Amino acid sequence: MANNKRTPWSIIKGIWIRSLSIIAQFTFPAQVTTMIHRMRGVHVGKCSKITRTVIIEDSRPDLITIGKNVWVTAGCQLLCHQRDLSQYKVGTPVMDLPLKYAPIVIKDGAHLGIGSIIMPGVTIGEGAVIGAGSVVTRDIPPYCVAVGAPAKVIKTFEKKD
Repeated sequence: MANNKRTPWSIIKGIWIRSLSIIAQFTFPAQVTTMIHRMRGVHVGKCSKITRTVIIEDSRPDLITIGKNVWVTAGCQLLCHQRDLSQYKVGTPVMDLPLKYAPIVIKDGAHLGIGSIIMPGVTIGEGAVIGAGSVVTRDIPPYCVAVGAPAKVIKTFEKKD
């Protein structure tokens, strides 16, 4: 069983992060929403935009790094945690299993299409485009288009000199 002991400071911090998450759902324009996510602890580069209906990790927003000139569109979900199923056995309630955390890195110039889901431990390469509704479970290379569930690369762009 995971150690879920919380300190008064961690409770206050959690309330702060969750409150900002709720406020972000009602902000406009995207620059304001992005600023609120920065206040929550998300690392966001210059000229990046996060739209208001994006769901970003509440328990560890500091594990998310978004580069410069990234667009995170409506309905995207960025998740840095999932249940650790390595010790799962028949009859064990899944909710009793501990959480495992892993960072998400979205490199400069990437674009996350509407409703895409980014799972823990994923790096999305520079200039990569994630198609609408895709579920990204593993790293995506730079300058490509990835779509589907799980997301697969369907097109790669070559650098032009």
